[in-house]
Amino acid sequence: MNARSQVFDLTMEGRQVDEAVATIFHTVLFHRCLGKYMYTGDAQYSIGTVGYTDVDCDFIDFTYVCCTSDSLIRKVKRAINMFSEKLRSNDSCGSGQISLEFFQKKKKSWPFQQESIPWEVWTVHLDLIKHESEDERQLCRENVSDLLTEKVIYITELMNRHDYVPKTPNQSELDLIFDTSFPDVQPYLFKFDYSTSSGSTAPSMGNAMKKIIKETLAM
Repeated sequence: MNARSQVFDLTMEGRQVDEAVATIFHTVLFHRCLGKYMYTGDAQYSIGTVGYTDVDCDFIDFTYVCCTSDSLIRKVKRAINMFSEKLRSNDSCGSGQISLEFFQKKKKSWPFQQESIPWEVWTVHLDLIKHESEDERQLCRENVSDLLTEKVIYITELMNRHDYVPKTPNQSELDLIFDTSFPDVQPYLFKFDYSTSSGSTAPSMGNAMKKIIKETLAM
């Protein structure tokens, strides 16, 4: 089975990375989470509700929605922070990517381990920039906000398509499809992966971006 893949390319300040990635990943997870399954038989069940919370960003003019689940929010934040710290460290040149992968498990006969089969992957590729003035910083803040708005709308449109998602299993195989470790939500099984390029310092703003900002400020 070939996994669907979406890649988003973003350029921003280092301090905006955590909020930008959280915006995209929480938007995806909000559509890939269900309420807790409550079984009355192996194949008979009801599904609980999923609450939602508005989150206001500090370094981007943006508000995104995430599932009301402290444990899920902590897990996502922890993964993004690890990536962000590496991306912004002196060991990184300011370029990297982080992926949110959904997968399902396939049972195998003993003594073989279960196989993980990805079915959807969301990747955010990031390039860090440095600003030369407060005007540039403010304009880029607005540009990142506009770009995230576009991406969130795009994600929502994709989620409304009738694409493949794993079928709801019997209770005995629930853990092959869903992550049942959360007390208040039940997302499809997912994991994070990230990589950064090595180097000494983050690059300064690219010439093309500088030109766009200068032309905009001159208007």
